Amino acid sequence: MAPPPASPLAISLGDPAGIGPEVIAKCWDNRSAFGLPPFVAIGDARSVAAVWDGVIENVESPGQADAAFDFGLPLIHIPAASADLPGHPSVAGAHCSLDALELAVGLARSGSAAAVVTGPVAKEQLYAIGFQHPGQTEFVAERCGISPGNVAMMLAGPTLRTVPVTTHVALTEVSLKLTPGLIESRGRTVLRGLQRNFGIAEPRLAVSGLNPHAGEGGALGREELDLIGPAIAALAAEGWRVSGPYPADTMFHARARAAYDAALCMYHDQALIPVKALHFEDAVNITLGLPIVRTAPDHGTAFDIAGQDKADPRPMAAAIRMAAECAAFRMEMA
Repeated sequence: MAPPPASPLAISLGDPAGIGPEVIAKCWDNRSAFGLPPFVAIGDARSVAAVWDGVIENVESPGQADAAFDFGLPLIHIPAASADLPGHPSVAGAHCSLDALELAVGLARSGSAAAVVTGPVAKEQLYAIGFQHPGQTEFVAERCGISPGNVAMMLAGPTLRTVPVTTHVALTEVSLKLTPGLIESRGRTVLRGLQRNFGIAEPRLAVSGLNPHAGEGGALGREELDLIGPAIAALAAEGWRVSGPYPADTMFHARARAAYDAALCMYHDQALIPVKALHFEDAVNITLGLPIVRTAPDHGTAFDIAGQDKADPRPMAAAIRMAAECAAFRMEMA
């Protein structure tokens, strides 16, 4: 376990009508049991008060969160134009969630916060206010001056880390999107991310095939021969420990997982299904390739249960712990 980071973490509440305010407040309530370092929440205080009767400590900066953390939930208040009811998202709430995200990223970039943890947002409401990004990942990358093509989404649990080469595209389009250059770029981002965020000096990357049985030597498809194999060879030529392509159905049992530090998969569900099967409550979404640490719980706004005291805080707690660990590893390597 890495030591705690020097500065508190910044956590954006996400959509104020979703479960973000509830799970973040519950994380503070259970901070000792969950093993959480100091953090500061960012968003509308009314969204927390609507779902939690604990103490909120209003602060102006992450630096004040350390002193406040033992007494209440430290929060930088960003008022929405109008207060949202839990489970009823609005345009005003979307503006507030975006402002909170912007501030959290800015605090991490300035060094005032050790890392960013993002609460879940509602894309439909964000798009209604002119949000031009597919999601928070791309927004954070842009604010950090990084091309979205140079970041990668990793899903990480205690025994498995996976990264999809392609993300939110139809399965029929995956083979059209894959190129040796894209696979190589994603692989390099993952390998460097394992070094910077997890302290693994010589990371091992296992690469999946696309087709059943990894193509059976071309009998079941040529992507392994024409696209994936050349990318693996290029990374290996740079000195990286990369192997594959492997049949995806043999990559995720316990003995196979012990042989690599992360698995690079060709499409969304190929990467996410094994992580969620093994670590549904504690899988963390971490963005690799950024100059800052950014994590998020692997769940959405859950408007259907918001305000009902049903939201499970363990995924958010896992995201906070991982952000702290990654920030500490980066500090050690600086």
